[in-house]
Amino acid sequence: MSFTYTLWFAFFGLLIGHLPGAITGGILGFVFDNLRHSQRKQATPEAGGFVGPLFALLGAVAKSDGRVSEAEIAVAERMMARMGLDAAQRQQAIASFNAGKQPEFDVTPTIDELRRWAGLRRDHAFPVLDVVIDTVLAEGNPPPEKMAILRQLAFALRVSDMELMALMAMKGYAWNTGGTRGRQGYGGGGYVPPRRNTQGPDPYVVLGIERGADDRTVKRAYRKLISEHHPDRLGDLPEAMRRQAEARASEINAAYERIKAERGFK
Repeated sequence: MSFTYTLWFAFFGLLIGHLPGAITGGILGFVFDNLRHSQRKQATPEAGGFVGPLFALLGAVAKSDGRVSEAEIAVAERMMARMGLDAAQRQQAIASFNAGKQPEFDVTPTIDELRRWAGLRRDHAFPVLDVVIDTVLAEGNPPPEKMAILRQLAFALRVSDMELMALMAMKGYAWNTGGTRGRQGYGGGGYVPPRRNTQGPDPYVVLGIERGADDRTVKRAYRKLISEHHPDRLGDLPEAMRRQAEARASEINAAYERIKAERGFK
C-alpha cells in the first residue's frame, strides 16, 4: 500500500500546525491512502473470473450469423490452449461456449459479467476485446450480427468506436462505423463491414487520430495508447493475453515509427 497522501498531509500539517498539525495531517492522509488502496483492490479483476462469460460470448458471436464454423471453433480451442486452462477450466470454457451457441442465449447479462469483472481497468478490457475480435474476424469480413455484439461489448467496457477501429486496424482490417449506433445495433448510414486492408494497418487509425493531426497530438495519442496497452500492466492475466498485449504494443510502436519517419520528427 502506498503512503503518498499520509506523507504529504503530514508535511503540510507540520508547516501549518507544527507537530500537532503533522499528526492530524498524517491521520487524514492515512485515511485517504487506505481508501485509495481499497478502491484499487476492488478494481483488480479476479484471476480466471472471465473464463465462463468470455467463452459464452465467443459461442454467441460464432452462432450469431446462424452457424458455427470450424474457423470459429478453432479460435476458441486455440485460446483455451494458449491460456493454459486446466481440465476443470477447459470443461467450463467448453460448456460456456456451447451455452452461448443456443438460440435463446442473451448476450447482455454475459457482457455485464465481463464489464463487472474488468471494472474500471481499461487495460483489462482490451485483451477481452482482442479475443472477441479474433472470433468476429475468423471467417473474414464479418456480418452485422457479429459486429453488433462486438460493439455492445465495447460500449459496456467504455471503449469508443474510434478505439475499436484502432484494434481492428491492428489486425489488418479497415473499418468505418457507417452511421450512428443505436442501443441494439446500427442506424443512420447502415452497416459497413470491416474489410481486410491489403496495404497494412493505417498508422493514423492505429493511433486513433486524424491524418491532419499536428505533431503534438500524434505524440500525446501515442503516449496514451502505449500506457493503456502495455503488457506490464496486465497483472495476473494468462500469458496468452499478455502476448496479445505485446502484439498490440508492437503495432502501436510500429505505427508511431511510420508517422515519425513520414513527418521527420523525433
